[in-house]
Amino acid sequence: MSWHRHALVGFDLETTGTDPLEARIVTAAVIAVDDRDGEPTARHTWLADPGIRIPAQASAIHGISSERAASEGRPAREVADEIADTLAGYWRRGVPVVAYNAAFDLTLLTAELHRHGLPPLADRLDGAPVGPVIDPYTIDRAVDRYRKGKRNLEAVCVEYGVVHGGAHDATADALAAVRVAYAIAARHRVVAELPADALHARQITWHAEWAADFQNFLRRKGTPDAVVDGQWPVRQPVRTNA
Repeated sequence: MSWHRHALVGFDLETTGTDPLEARIVTAAVIAVDDRDGEPTARHTWLADPGIRIPAQASAIHGISSERAASEGRPAREVADEIADTLAGYWRRGVPVVAYNAAFDLTLLTAELHRHGLPPLADRLDGAPVGPVIDPYTIDRAVDRYRKGKRNLEAVCVEYGVVHGGAHDATADALAAVRVAYAIAARHRVVAELPADALHARQITWHAEWAADFQNFLRRKGTPDAVVDGQWPVRQPVRTNA
């Protein structure tokens, strides 16, 4: 049955930086949403002490200072472990996880698990592939390829008529991503009719095609050694610093 006729789970991280292989988790949210009215039915939220200073530019975006994270946040190892267990629990029940730009959030979580010597997501799924994942960023970029303008979550919310409760707040972003996913399904029948596993597989192809096109564009424009990673929803291999 089509994925959008069921409940979904939104997932979002706010972090110390923009490199998913190096950045650390600061806040996280996993929000279950009932498809009948788009309202949350369960909320899981975390504030972590990332174990490093949060750069000022990152704090300016998500509002969490190093001092607050150190005094109020839980150890990063515990937070990463609980997030992974929570996501795996939904996947084991067949609930798709929605993440806007999933390759960032899931790669960063995977890097954190590796950094702390914790079981990866696949181990928590008895070796099954991670997923299904619904990534409105990847889907929108594929089904409305030539639309002009930004593709960040705030802009795509406006495009699809979704009210965003507050950018760069993990809970609000996770909920907005789910609502955008439902809105994309309502607009694009080709997306709505796919089962979740089939849509997951289609996104792997869409992301790889986009990455190859963007890499070629960068090389034509004067960056001959540009490399755009085409892996989705998790980049491998993970390199981490202790």
